[in-house]
Amino acid sequence: MKNLTCVVASLLCVVSAVAGEKADPRVRTFVDPVRVVWTTADVKGKCAVVDPAYLLKGKLGQVPEAGWDWKKAGGCKLVNAGEVPGIVLDFGRELHGGLHLAQGMTSGRDLKVRVRFGESVAETCAELGERGACNDHAIRDCEFLLPWMGTREIGNTGFRFVRIDLLTKGTLVFDSVRAISLMRPMKQVGAFKSSDARLNQVWETAARTVHLCCQEYLWDGIKRDRLVWMGDTHPETMGILRVFGAASVLPESLDYMVRTTPPDRWMNTMPTYTLWWIRNLAEWYRYTGDLAYLRKHADYLEKTVDHVLTGFGKDGQWTAGNFLDWPTKHNDAAGTAGTQGLALVTAREILMMAEALERPALAGKAKGMAAKLEALKPEPHGAKSAAALLALSGLRDPKEMYAAQLGKDGHAGVSTFYGYYMLEAMSAAGENQRALDTVRDYWGAMVDVGATSFWEDFKIAWTNNCFHLDQVPPKVGGNNLGAPASGTVDVHGDYGEFCYKGFRHSFCHGWSCGPAAWCIEHVLGLRPLDVGCRTVEVKPFLGDLAWAEGALPTPQGAVKVSVRKRPDGTLDVKVDAPAGVKIVR
Repeated sequence: MKNLTCVVASLLCVVSAVAGEKADPRVRTFVDPVRVVWTTADVKGKCAVVDPAYLLKGKLGQVPEAGWDWKKAGGCKLVNAGEVPGIVLDFGRELHGGLHLAQGMTSGRDLKVRVRFGESVAETCAELGERGACNDHAIRDCEFLLPWMGTREIGNTGFRFVRIDLLTKGTLVFDSVRAISLMRPMKQVGAFKSSDARLNQVWETAARTVHLCCQEYLWDGIKRDRLVWMGDTHPETMGILRVFGAASVLPESLDYMVRTTPPDRWMNTMPTYTLWWIRNLAEWYRYTGDLAYLRKHADYLEKTVDHVLTGFGKDGQWTAGNFLDWPTKHNDAAGTAGTQGLALVTAREILMMAEALERPALAGKAKGMAAKLEALKPEPHGAKSAAALLALSGLRDPKEMYAAQLGKDGHAGVSTFYGYYMLEAMSAAGENQRALDTVRDYWGAMVDVGATSFWEDFKIAWTNNCFHLDQVPPKVGGNNLGAPASGTVDVHGDYGEFCYKGFRHSFCHGWSCGPAAWCIEHVLGLRPLDVGCRTVEVKPFLGDLAWAEGALPTPQGAVKVSVRKRPDGTLDVKVDAPAGVKIVR
């Protein structure tokens, strides 16, 4: 009996250990470098980089790579005979993950290397502390030993470029250097393509940006701010629902915030971000029609609304925190005005969910909150972010806000975060062509300088006389193996403020994915009209485009549309909808 008890106890330990395991929701793949960007200059008798192009050939990732003949073994050699040799590799696109290094049989032992990950070539050439270069949130600059005739994996960050320097004397022979990509396997059901190749590239980059940020949870960025910022996730939520549909990362991230934030505290310590959590919950319910999930959070929602109501003063004005986005950080009046618009939209979302939950007390609170806000008539105070929220909430007429703010001064004042709401507000004002031009010009300007994902913040003026992300900074010596720098300004290291100065700036930030949703809803004209997406409006806008086609995912399947402009300017629209979806034109 005693032996049986021991066996049972052992089995329970095994079961317990297994029960404590959790599968990683991401898929791991290897990515070969596509280009050698730079190497140090060879100094006779001091250092050399030999056959760097060897790393571009398809690799197995196993040592030895080219056979067992020591005399004929190939590889990329870094020779340190007194000076440090280095190499910069380009993996072709922004990635999330790390690096897999394989050291060959003819290499030395106990060799130490330094690896610097970068979202630009310039970042890989920066020292820690130089113009914001740091290891916050993720290690991008580190030193470590390599195993002789073995492999080592390092890194967990966002990057496109990698610089490797051999710090110790000796000869390092790389059999292979591969990136490790970690991504959720989310099927892209939504689609967009048009007669404008530039617009298509912007859309694809926006979709990839938000996909990259779908890691363990829905993150703000993959290099820095690898956190669940609830306000920042709303544009991501809209992009995910329009491109990937009901991805599990959304409710998982909403649940995470509930577990880490008592209902009498502000989400991420920011009152506006609590409002955004409510809006994200509403968006998930509106898309999926999942009443069971809404009921799961009903009590928490009601307590959270009670806390939200403490954010109002006696005169009905919102008095709690008012962060909107970076361009309005210096403009307190605009922040307050925009937050009032956000709060009104939130009140209506609360009412919609209260009615679905059959909670009349919660509905009453929502109506009271809306009534306070609807009595106001705030000004945008010179901020397009505030003007967008005032227009979308109905506190101010969209056409009025377009004339007063959104349509003024070109693309000045557009932000990567609130750019999505600006596009939506332009459409609400009947200015779809201006919104389309903004997508091309503002987001397209990032693509023009080499972006393969969209950034935390951006101003078009930053591109004046700048060199591209994939170019070697003019001040860096060595062997530049690509095109010479096209300017003298570093669009990465020379700009930014607040928490994103210089190289600390995130160049893959999910809140910048706005064009992914906007193009589907307003160019293709595919907009869900009810809970569960059972009714979908098809009202395309081509503007100066000749044609566009794509799809909107719904819980019932994808609604597909093809739009062609006839010679007389009218549109030929073909729609393919799944059973259970009513099309309204």
